[in-house]
Amino acid sequence: MHSNCQKSRPRPQDLVSYVVKEKERNKMCLGIPAKVIEIDDPNQGKVDYLGTKVKTNFTLLDDIKLGDWVIVHAGFAITKLNEEEARETLSMLREIAEHSKQ
Repeated sequence: MHSNCQKSRPRPQDLVSYVVKEKERNKMCLGIPAKVIEIDDPNQGKVDYLGTKVKTNFTLLDDIKLGDWVIVHAGFAITKLNEEEARETLSMLREIAEHSKQ
């Protein structure tokens, strides 16, 4: 049963979040999966965040290829995901967004 539960939820490294304290307010930053759509040289390229194209530095990861899924923070790809993990995480984020509208 535990293994089924794991399949339905992303691992912590797949959904990176942290809280930033700013002027007595807490803000949360999420690491959202992005798909590699362009590689200009081994360490630079672009990712697609659900339609938004963002320049990204790939220096921290090995063997980046077109179509890979990554988490980007501050312009740097910090971890790779497989496609299933990325889609599960995006699905969960959409579900959270829908529930927050209610």
